[in-house]
Amino acid sequence: MSEPAANPNPEGGFVSHLIELRNRLMYALGAIGAVFLALAPFSNRVYALIAQPLIDVLPPGMSMIATEVASPFLTPLKFTLAAAVTLTIPFLLYQIWAFVAPGLYKHEKRLVVPLVVSSVLLFYAGMAFAYFVVFPTVFKVFVDFLPPGVQMMTDIKSYLDFVFSMFFAFGIAFEVPVAVVILSATGVVNPETLAEKRPYVIVGVFVIAAVLTPPDVASQFMLAIPMLILFEIGLLVARLLHRRRAASEASENKPLTDKEMTVVLDTYEKENPVSRQRKKRKE
Repeated sequence: MSEPAANPNPEGGFVSHLIELRNRLMYALGAIGAVFLALAPFSNRVYALIAQPLIDVLPPGMSMIATEVASPFLTPLKFTLAAAVTLTIPFLLYQIWAFVAPGLYKHEKRLVVPLVVSSVLLFYAGMAFAYFVVFPTVFKVFVDFLPPGVQMMTDIKSYLDFVFSMFFAFGIAFEVPVAVVILSATGVVNPETLAEKRPYVIVGVFVIAAVLTPPDVASQFMLAIPMLILFEIGLLVARLLHRRRAASEASENKPLTDKEMTVVLDTYEKENPVSRQRKKRKE
């Protein structure tokens, strides 16, 4: 296992790292800006797409409102900027990877790549789950429980804050398998120990779901149940990796048989001319 090469000039290395970090940040900001500029002419369509789950369940005659003068202009642009950041997440993570990869070991690189890919896919899956499953259900519950004589007229800025928080909550919640695998791979927690703590995990998941979601039982369960399922999936993957690593370590520490030792010695003598000459002299 070869370690990352040390820089003979620490000051020059530090400056070069700062320059590299600056370049990566510029690439990331440039990508976000390019996507934002491409989507900006369609900002109203982006807003309409994200607001559709609420609009679909509003009773006839009810609509969303803007309580501030600049909200009809700024809120769709904020939605568009958020969409640009979301779409460029793979590129942003690649920039982070390109910056830290030279300092990683080979086995760390083999572990990081699938974790990064799975993290991106799970984050998108969490957002999709929130948009297609959670939003229609929760908004329908809110509308059905409207008190008599009360009209639901949501401010678009408040809706923006709510949607952002829910997307972020479900995106992060769907990262549970990655967190479990990382904790197991780094040796922080043994998979079997984590399995024994399952009752505490269940309680913790419901507490987290209660904090991250609105104060209603439906959204809490719709976040907690997928988190528990993903926890079990992550635990299964962590167990498989743990067993594979244990088997690999056992095979490395296993003593050689007489036949294997003979093969090793013959190979050494063939590759070492000094050893061959000594053997001929003895013969």
